[in-house]
Amino acid sequence: MSGSHRKPLRSDAIKSGPDRAPARAMLRATGLDDAALRKPLVAVVHTWSDVSPCNLNLRDLAAAAAAGVRAAGGTPVEFNTIAVTDGIAMGTAGMRASLVSREVIADSIELAVEGHCLDAVLVLCGCDKTIPAAAMALARMDIPGLALYGGSIAHGVLGARHLTVQDVFEAVGAHGAGTLDDAGLRAVETHACPGAGACGGQFTANTMAMVLTALGLSLPGANDVPATDPAKRAIAQRCGEQLMQLLAHGPLPREVLTPAAFRNAARMVAATAGSTNAVLHLLAIAHEAGVAFTLEDFETASRSTPVIADLKPAGRYTAVELSAAGGTMTVARMLHQAGMLEDTPTVSGRGLFAELAAAPPPPEGQDVVRPVSAPLKPRGGFTILYGNLAPEGCILKLAGAGRTQFEGPARVFENESEAFAAVQAGAIRAGDVVVIRNEGPAGGPGMREMLAVTAALVGRGLGGSVALITDGRFSGATHGVMVGHIAPEAARGGPIALLRDGDALRIDGAMRRIDALVDLETRRGGWTPRPPTVTRGALAKYARMVGSAARGAITETE
Repeated sequence: MSGSHRKPLRSDAIKSGPDRAPARAMLRATGLDDAALRKPLVAVVHTWSDVSPCNLNLRDLAAAAAAGVRAAGGTPVEFNTIAVTDGIAMGTAGMRASLVSREVIADSIELAVEGHCLDAVLVLCGCDKTIPAAAMALARMDIPGLALYGGSIAHGVLGARHLTVQDVFEAVGAHGAGTLDDAGLRAVETHACPGAGACGGQFTANTMAMVLTALGLSLPGANDVPATDPAKRAIAQRCGEQLMQLLAHGPLPREVLTPAAFRNAARMVAATAGSTNAVLHLLAIAHEAGVAFTLEDFETASRSTPVIADLKPAGRYTAVELSAAGGTMTVARMLHQAGMLEDTPTVSGRGLFAELAAAPPPPEGQDVVRPVSAPLKPRGGFTILYGNLAPEGCILKLAGAGRTQFEGPARVFENESEAFAAVQAGAIRAGDVVVIRNEGPAGGPGMREMLAVTAALVGRGLGGSVALITDGRFSGATHGVMVGHIAPEAARGGPIALLRDGDALRIDGAMRRIDALVDLETRRGGWTPRPPTVTRGALAKYARMVGSAARGAITETE
C-alpha cells in the first residue's frame, strides 16, 4: 500500500500507509480488495432520479461508465446528487428551487469528490441545472474529469405533429382561451413525453449539452445520442475509459476551458437560437474556470453569428432530428467552414478542428442545419440590452419574435402567479408590456422561469402582440417578445421596482435599449424593499448570498 512503485495518487491520502487502515477497512466493506485499492479511485457522479424523464436513464449509464473505468484500470466510486425538474416545478413555488439547485449540485459534487480525495471524476447529467453544475464542479476542482449528457427525449407524436413539452404548456393557454377542449388538452398531455430523456427542443438542457461539447468538456458527438438509443450505454463506457486516459495524460478541465472555448460556446448557442439560460450558466462556469467573460461577449457572438439550426421552440425540428442530421458536430462544421470557430483542446485528447475533420459528414438532404451562407436568420437568437430599466443589462430573446422593437403600457405584476392568473382571465390585451418583478435571483428567490406565462400568451394568440419583461428567467421553450434577467433586480432596488401600471415602456433591439419613458428616479424616495418571500432554509441562504444575474447569479463573491 506504500504506492512507491507508481506515481502518487490523490486517493493515496485515504488509502495508503498504516495510518489509513481504518479507511481501508471501510472501503473493504464495500467490496474493494487489495487490487482495487491499489488502483485510482474514480468518481462516477450522476443526477439520477425517477421523478421525471430527464435523468431517468443515468443510473444505467453510470453502470456502463463504471465498467469503462474498470476496463481501463480504475476503481469506480459512485455518487448520486439531486435534480430539480423545471418542467414539473414550472409555474409553482417549487420553481424557486431550480436555479438554487445548480449551486447545490456543483457544491455536492465538489464535496463528495474532495471529501474522499478521489483521483478523477465523470459527471452524468440530464436536466437544465445539472448540466451547468457539472461544468462548474469540473472547473472548480480542476482534476481529470469529463461530463456526459444523458440525452434528449424522443419527440412525441400526435397525428402528423411532433410534440415536446413546450406544446403542452401552449395547449394550456389555448385551453384557457377556449380554443382547445378538455379532450384536446389531454391528447397533447398524454402524447408529448414518450420516455426517458430531457425536453426535446433546443431548450435549456439541449442547449447546455451542446455547450459542454463546445467547451471541450464532453466527447464530441457523445451528448447528441438520444437517451433511449441503445448506443448510449456504449458511449458511457467509452467515457469511463477516456477518463482514465485523462488521468494519465490530461488535459485538465481548466486547460480546455479557454477563453476561445467560451467564445465558441456562445456562438453555438447563437447559431441554434438556444436558451437564454446559457448566458447565465456560461457566466457562472467562466467564473469557476477563472476566465473573464461578460454579457458583452454574448452580444458579440450573437451579433456576428447567424441562426443556422431550424430547431424548436421557434423552428420545426427537435433534438432527436438534429442528432439524425449529425448533431452538434454538424452545427460546428458549418460554423468552422465559415471561419466562425476557434481551435481548442477537448477531453478527447484532440483539438476541436481535428475532431471536426474526423467526424462523419452530415447525411445528404438534411435540412435541420443550414450553411452559414443560407441562414434562417442573419443574427443569433438574443441580444443584450441596457437602459434606464436595466443599467447592468438584460437579455432580449429573438427566437421566433419576428420583431425587435415594441412600445406599450406596462401591466405590472409582483410575481409570476399574479401574471399567469391575469393571462388566463383574459385581462392582457395586444400592445401590453407585461412586467413581472420580484422574481430575480434574490427576490424570488431563485429566479423562476416564466414559461407558464409566456406559453399561455402564445396559446391565446398573443405571442407576437404582447411583450413581457422580467427580472426572472425564461425557459428555453419560450418564444415571443421577451426580455429577461433585468439587472439590478427589483429586490435589490433595480429600476424595475419603480414601475407603475400604465408607464410607457420601449424595447429597441436595434439600439440595444430598454427604457421607461418616465422619470423613475423621482419615485426612488417612496420605494421600500418588499419583505423576503422566504426567511428560513436553503432559499433564504441563497437569497442572502446570490449575486446579480448580469454576472451569472453566482453565490461566491470575488
